[in-house]
Amino acid sequence: MSKSPASATQYRPETRLVHSGTLRSQYGETSEALFLTQGYVYDTAEQCEARFKGEDPGFIYSRYSNPTISMFERRMIELEGAEAARSAATGMAAVTTAILAPLKAGDHVVASRALFGSCLYVIQDLLPRYGIETTLVDGSDLDQWQRALKPNTKTFFLESPTNPTLDVLDIPGIAEIAHGGGARLVVDNVFATPIWQSPLALGADVVVYSATKHIDGQGRCLGGIILSSEAFVAEHLHNFMRQTGPSISPFNAWVLLKGLETLAVRVRAQTESAARVADVLASHPKISRLVYPGRADHPQAALVKKQMRGGSTLVGFEVKGGKAAAFRVLNALKLARISNNLGDAKSLVTHPATTTHQRLKPEDRAALGISEGFIRFSAGLEHADDLIEDLTAALEKA
Repeated sequence: MSKSPASATQYRPETRLVHSGTLRSQYGETSEALFLTQGYVYDTAEQCEARFKGEDPGFIYSRYSNPTISMFERRMIELEGAEAARSAATGMAAVTTAILAPLKAGDHVVASRALFGSCLYVIQDLLPRYGIETTLVDGSDLDQWQRALKPNTKTFFLESPTNPTLDVLDIPGIAEIAHGGGARLVVDNVFATPIWQSPLALGADVVVYSATKHIDGQGRCLGGIILSSEAFVAEHLHNFMRQTGPSISPFNAWVLLKGLETLAVRVRAQTESAARVADVLASHPKISRLVYPGRADHPQAALVKKQMRGGSTLVGFEVKGGKAAAFRVLNALKLARISNNLGDAKSLVTHPATTTHQRLKPEDRAALGISEGFIRFSAGLEHADDLIEDLTAALEKA
């Protein structure tokens, strides 16, 4: 197979999203080929032996690697500025693997308290079962990260912006603390997307994505990816994933490849719409609080300008009147649909207190700013004026 000449990091992100990592077969196809195969054959028994020893380059089994999957990983590597990557079946498979694979009993993990519900499960419930100690901190307080460090701390983990309240954490500052204590920093970059934020360039050691969100962006499939150094992937991920099998399917990898081609166009359009929605809702009389990383009134506005290239495709707002009022708004929407997904071409809304963060105690949700009236809005590709009219009409029902 031949490699595309455009697979080089001197090109701008939009070009890399279309061309990077492309492998062409002898047929010279324009679109990336979809290799729906489980296994591979070898010319000789000697070649098979060499392949399994790692002495002969090539594919062995699609649980380990696959040409289509490799193209997806290479494209993400060149977009993110990473050395290596491994894709996974889902975003949570990527998160769990990135955190768990390097750890052993007796290690310690520090994580921001503001996390997606499934990420909190991994930190609070899963890791302690295997003798791994965990500490949750207020992610915006650098002193808490510093105080949480122990001699056995191996990993810091955070989301920025956070789900669902869109707080922005100081990635360079937290990375410095982690490295000072001999730990690595893992960043979930889903809400920023690789278009608006580059955690590795900011000091993070590992970046994870739920590719289900913006990377697919059209509600078609699940997927995840971990990006880091060659050393991290070789030492911690390669054998773990090979033996435990949280593998992405070649078909899903192909769908995600096609999604990457339009990622920059979609994210920019969605961000513009989200910003317009935020500006209108900020002064709406039925809303008591609005959070959007692109606005001057965002709690970490200065930090947003420092480490992000754009705002977000998401808006968080609190409806006066609590859960009942929020539900009336959700039920009155005509365009934006109720769903716990995000980053889709269709605008989506969810009520975090009863969905993504429902397993938290009420007092824990309140501490995170997830009130009974809080709604998370994910801007799609509809016309911004139609979305604004839909939201403002629904707010009349609050």
